[in-house]
Amino acid sequence: MHDFSEDEIQRYSRHILLKDIGIEGQEKILNAKVLLIGAGGIGSPVALYLAAAGVGTLGIVDNDVVDLSNLQRQIAHSTPNVGRPKVDSACEAINRLNPNVRVVTYNTFVAADTITDIIKDYDFVVEGSDNFPTKFLVNDACVFLNKPYCMGSINQFEGQVFTHVPGSTCYRCMFKEPPAQGSVPTCSQAGVLGSVVGILGTIQATEALKYITGVGELLTNKLLTFNALTMNFIKMNIAPRETCEICGKTPTIKHLFDYEQATCKIDK
Repeated sequence: MHDFSEDEIQRYSRHILLKDIGIEGQEKILNAKVLLIGAGGIGSPVALYLAAAGVGTLGIVDNDVVDLSNLQRQIAHSTPNVGRPKVDSACEAINRLNPNVRVVTYNTFVAADTITDIIKDYDFVVEGSDNFPTKFLVNDACVFLNKPYCMGSINQFEGQVFTHVPGSTCYRCMFKEPPAQGSVPTCSQAGVLGSVVGILGTIQATEALKYITGVGELLTNKLLTFNALTMNFIKMNIAPRETCEICGKTPTIKHLFDYEQATCKIDK
């Protein structure tokens, strides 16, 4: 059992007071390892809230650098960090917030030949990338390795999120393959309201903490969509697809592969 210091008891007191979390739940959080795919608009609030919660190890994967246009929504980064790798900027923000969190950075773009080694030691994966090929690759790798994950997408004023655990609906159950090249506008083309990525990111951070502590109901076999203009949240039930190419009864996808990068700049 974790020997809580006085500082830890004070830092995490609001969690410990929750009857569904308590000391045991906080200990689970402190021992957890969570991997974030993307350190941008979605990954920023996820990283900060999970760090604040005391997640023991946070892995962060991103190969981009901080750009001035990111700062409208990517709250883990600040003006002095423009031009620096996002993983380094995010690591510093996490260390300032909670120096007890171990941060592992991967300044790289996930690919079929590297993703397995990256995700294999983590308990939960939070996907917040800016392109469909990465989303499909993360899904496929997590299915192959029996890893739970939460996936989020955002554009303009809308977002969608769902959680997968082994045996539940996966991304390919809903979407067989990435959209055609050029069929989805980028955020640099269509824009995005900065605070909307915060809504999505905090939902994903909550899903991770629920999984770690075993409380509440996850967004498994469900797709949650929201529109910030109307504040309408819709939760749709989506059963696993028996003919799914990767998790169905007779899967046809036997190995990981990289799709050509299609246009889906959700967070850049």
